[in-house]
Amino acid sequence: MIGLAPMDGITDAAFREIADLHGKPDFLVTEFVAVEGLVRGAVGLLHHFLKHETNTPTFGQIYGCELGSFYKCAILVCELGFDGVDINMGCPDKSVVKRGAGAGLIRNPQLAKDIIKEVKIAVKDWTNGQRLEDIGLPDKIIREVNRIKPKNNHRKAIPVTVKTRIGYEKIMTKDWIPHIIEAQPARLALHGRTLVQMYSGNANWDEIQIAKELAKQAKIPLIGNGDVKDYDQAQLQMKKYGVDGVLIGRSTFGNPWALRDYKPSNIERLVVALKHAKLFTKYFPDGNFLSLRKHLTWYTSNFNNASLLRKQLVQVKNVEDVKTTIANFLKENPLDFETDKDRKATLGEPL
Repeated sequence: MIGLAPMDGITDAAFREIADLHGKPDFLVTEFVAVEGLVRGAVGLLHHFLKHETNTPTFGQIYGCELGSFYKCAILVCELGFDGVDINMGCPDKSVVKRGAGAGLIRNPQLAKDIIKEVKIAVKDWTNGQRLEDIGLPDKIIREVNRIKPKNNHRKAIPVTVKTRIGYEKIMTKDWIPHIIEAQPARLALHGRTLVQMYSGNANWDEIQIAKELAKQAKIPLIGNGDVKDYDQAQLQMKKYGVDGVLIGRSTFGNPWALRDYKPSNIERLVVALKHAKLFTKYFPDGNFLSLRKHLTWYTSNFNNASLLRKQLVQVKNVEDVKTTIANFLKENPLDFETDKDRKATLGEPL
């Protein structure tokens, strides 16, 4: 089992659809959304929960530290038709941890357990008929949820999962993970670094293996996360450490194919870069193209003589700019086209 790791500011709806189409992961997870923000009416946060139609299980990820807010937002996630609710207990961002959320919950195991239990109660209540309109959410949040939610959303029970780290200032796997297991999430994803490590150093897969043994006793699947570069390495990690699956994160930047056993040509990378730009515009017609530019440059990371292309891509303002920039690059630097379809797609004809 290989999933796309949730990454704030990266795994938006456009990126997830690209990853789904070209990486074919076993599951997807949204960017994390602050429960306190939603219950206070921050409608803009709901754009993190936009999603495409797919058979790939997609989990809505939430974070925070207020039990009541978790309850309301879990019902909101159910209402939006997600296949699961994922609770973030691993984000190392200072602004998040300072509030006791994300990886800050590692220092507050009782609250962490209460949050998992509260979210599970909310999911059960929703399956039994709890209405979004009756839980105290702001009217503007309810209106927007009703606008973007799927038309036919059956009230079926969905799993509650957790993503966390192996410790705060030091490794605490044997002390921390049993607390999570006690609350019986449906699945646990574990990043093999402490909070203070952020994303530096090497992920400690020996600790992930220890957590796997603890989770196995409770019959809870465990997903390993950290430093997995591609599909082949994911397979090796699963075999070596006995985990039930692996998350791949930063290696998918401009390379959704890292999620499967496939090596794209450079022309395919440009085709998908253009498709990514179109999807971004579809989901965020008023969005700032600045947030997309980094993705576009990542698609060219393995190119020869592409420095000029990257310089131009960090200046694009719309899809037409992307088309023109790529087409001009190809005229000056011809690449081998795999098929006529690739040629037409890359040079601006319909994908």
